[in-house]
Amino acid sequence: MNWLKSTLATVAGTQEPIYGPEAIQTVTKQSETTPYTELTKDFLQWRAYQYTNVETQTFYVMPENGPLVMVQVIYSNIVGIHTTAQFNTKIFNPKGDGEHVWHSDPLQNFMFDEPMYSFGADNLSLTLNEDGSEYTIKSTVNADSLVDIKFSRSAPGFVVGKDGTTYFGTDPENPWGSMRHCFWPRCAVSGTIATKEKTYDLTGRGTYIMALQGMKPHHAAARWNFINFQTPTYSAIMMEYTTPPSYGSTKVNVGGIVKDGSIIYAGSTNSATHTDSAQDADSDWPAPTAAKWEWTGKTADNQEVTAEVDGSLGKRQDRIDVMAHVPGFIKSIAGSVAGTRPYIFQFSPEEKLSLKLNIGGTESVEEGNMFSEATFIS
Repeated sequence: MNWLKSTLATVAGTQEPIYGPEAIQTVTKQSETTPYTELTKDFLQWRAYQYTNVETQTFYVMPENGPLVMVQVIYSNIVGIHTTAQFNTKIFNPKGDGEHVWHSDPLQNFMFDEPMYSFGADNLSLTLNEDGSEYTIKSTVNADSLVDIKFSRSAPGFVVGKDGTTYFGTDPENPWGSMRHCFWPRCAVSGTIATKEKTYDLTGRGTYIMALQGMKPHHAAARWNFINFQTPTYSAIMMEYTTPPSYGSTKVNVGGIVKDGSIIYAGSTNSATHTDSAQDADSDWPAPTAAKWEWTGKTADNQEVTAEVDGSLGKRQDRIDVMAHVPGFIKSIAGSVAGTRPYIFQFSPEEKLSLKLNIGGTESVEEGNMFSEATFIS
């Protein structure tokens, strides 16, 4: 009966019943025995499941001289009958006037290579190299956003736990949904994005995340918090989501701290806290104005690690009304659920924050560049 209810909810977009926290097998449980697993190339295969799911590959760039940039491929399947792919590029506020260079283009004739490592479409290629250490992204999909970028991994990638996946469902042997994140927290970036006005040199540091949401977004999570923090020596990353009440409002957090050549810590014993907020009149969500991110765990050689980024988020970079950007077919399904009102708040403060890191009693503090998101869904 629970399986039937969930299937009906997936097809019809109805609100899920209350299954309780026992209906979610979190990656947190995996991490109790296996804090993290270093990424091999096989982790980076596209899955292309034939049921409702969304897969993304997202590349964040913090250039040495220039604005923050995001490049993303989204591949989605809705109830096994409607598959779409989208290519997004965003140059954050390049003129300092609050306007972003944002393009979101549907892809045509999209496909994967045979081993499922690389993705292509008309005027687009996203290619993983032979040893699984570098992505090349080339796109002429949009004449006002010509992309030619290389992302080279400079620290090991990881998933939290054994496989990085949280499973949803009352029968652990036959889950009806999943959530997975793979991270390359620290990459060297080269290349350009050319608009009609300017060519942007993207030489700098970057972060790559591959995500799989194997169920409807508003069934998997009601809230999200994300931080990507880059200092000259370290990269800190964290992704936290809270499930809807149907899965016990369970909080799942994955993240880590790396430096060139090594993982210092990765695991699930982290937290993201909005330390101050203000009600946003347009979305009616309590948008954060200050936040604290904390990482706690051990190194591979059993030294205690604590890390913290804490402070004001500064002027908001953007507020995204997700429903204004999704295809009508998806909007009609998600919008039928009462209380589903997805908004993403994005921050990258001009005043630099600091990463406070303690490894085995040795403390260090480094200023860095931050990009963070707070997402409210339902």
